[in-house]
Amino acid sequence: MFFREKRVGDRNYLQIVENQWQEGRSRQRVIATVGRVDTLRASGQLDALLASGARFSEAALIITAHARGEAPRIRSWRAGPTLVFERLWEETGIGPVLRSLLAAREFLFPVERAVFLTVLHRLMKPGSDRAADKWRADYSLNGSCSLDLHHLYRAMAWLGDEMGNDEQTGRTPFAPRCTKDVIEEKLFLQRRDLFTSLDLVFFDTTSIYFEGQGGETLGRYGKSKDHRPDERQMVVGLVLDGNGQPVCCEMWPGNTSDVKTLIPIVERMQSRFSIGRVCVVADRGMISKETIETLESSDRRWLFILGARMRAQKEVRDEVLGRGGGRYREVRPPRKTSKDPAPLEVREVRVQGRRYIICYNEERAKKDRADRKAIVVALRKQLHQGNKSLVGNKGYRKFLKSRGDAFRIDRDKIREEARYDGKYVLRTNTDLPAAEVALRYKQLWMVETLFRSGKSLLETRPIFHRRDETIRGHVFCSFLALILRKELQDRLAKKGHGDLEWEDVIRDLDALTVTEVEHQGKRFLLRSEARSACGKAFQAAGVAMPPTLEAHPELSK
Repeated sequence: MFFREKRVGDRNYLQIVENQWQEGRSRQRVIATVGRVDTLRASGQLDALLASGARFSEAALIITAHARGEAPRIRSWRAGPTLVFERLWEETGIGPVLRSLLAAREFLFPVERAVFLTVLHRLMKPGSDRAADKWRADYSLNGSCSLDLHHLYRAMAWLGDEMGNDEQTGRTPFAPRCTKDVIEEKLFLQRRDLFTSLDLVFFDTTSIYFEGQGGETLGRYGKSKDHRPDERQMVVGLVLDGNGQPVCCEMWPGNTSDVKTLIPIVERMQSRFSIGRVCVVADRGMISKETIETLESSDRRWLFILGARMRAQKEVRDEVLGRGGGRYREVRPPRKTSKDPAPLEVREVRVQGRRYIICYNEERAKKDRADRKAIVVALRKQLHQGNKSLVGNKGYRKFLKSRGDAFRIDRDKIREEARYDGKYVLRTNTDLPAAEVALRYKQLWMVETLFRSGKSLLETRPIFHRRDETIRGHVFCSFLALILRKELQDRLAKKGHGDLEWEDVIRDLDALTVTEVEHQGKRFLLRSEARSACGKAFQAAGVAMPPTLEAHPELSK
């Protein structure tokens, strides 16, 4: 039964209505018309009616008493994140794998709980382990009451602890095998079946800078992707499988260039995950003449799809893009709605047996032309303000050439840049159709998107650790957080909620609170209202929403 407001003429009446199932459909039946809404409100009769009915509902009485301050709050905590991510922690196998590895160790504190606390903190409010220790006061995590800050540090050290000399098979020249590697391998084997393979892998890197020294070997000066060449940094590599699932993460000193990492990583993956032939998809930052020669060597013959540097590589610039003729083949048509995939056309070019795929996006080409035109228009205006202001602007400097002590617009450079509008070039040794090569490469954006959207998970600054093993463990917790994030996003997509923004999911989960109140000598747990994304996340994770009100479980036994 429920109240319904019905308008008759210029007056509104309040009715009590119930639903009945009749002849295969739901029908409403008016039980009583209570009176005019304005009269009931003015006389206070509506409030009296609701208060009188509430006497027969303990839940309504307690909620009302709490709202009036008559049911004092004992304590409260945020419940949404722990309930949802605890379930995923178990079902992805992370919790069981950690406990199995810890079974033979004699730690005097719950290491698995310390790791879960750190990972949950990365998902909700990324930061240092010191911040995680303070943050947990607002949450209820089973088995974490005995944890102190030094326990979190010891847990990080265990994750990044170097394995013994007899267990270093497959290590890279840049990093030893650690506990975290064993965890990654066990997680992969746990989800592997007849249909799971690593015949297609996506690889990309990012950098994380330190405010301090960055450990004994990890913190080094190098080419900074964070535009902080003044700080020591480390390089973090991420490998995804063909379905976009995180497989492993790698960590190297900050002075390790991308082109040096690809070969060791693929070789290490073959030994770690027992894979045979593999097709590597990587960005142009990984490509070099030596890298490709190694990939194609007779003892490897690995397949690859690599981005090519259009401007820097002479063969690509002059031969591949310089050849006329050849028609583009449409892979994806122009968009009809904003949710449609971007348009894509491809054309294949071979240079002395080397296979290239030119990919063209008309939508991107229009943007490139518009951006360049805007720069040139602004550049003409700026030419009257002096040379210094022009040279200091990277966008302007690109289209300038000197004339004595002054500068003028380089029209040849403008025409040259127009050749690249909307294009990118791929180098591959696969037999896949050109369209398939382009689509596989576009999947690499899964890694880039994961890095971009989960950048805060990977940055995790400030990092206070001074030892390599604790730094590795600290960053590995961000990798575990990415696994949980991807799992929840996949489950939301299967439920038809793939368009939910991650920030909305986290915010609504964090807003779900449970409050312990006392009323008439009894204690109860009162849950707050669940926001939209919170309810969907609970449903996707397969977790039951706590009841709005329940007796305190410990006091009701």
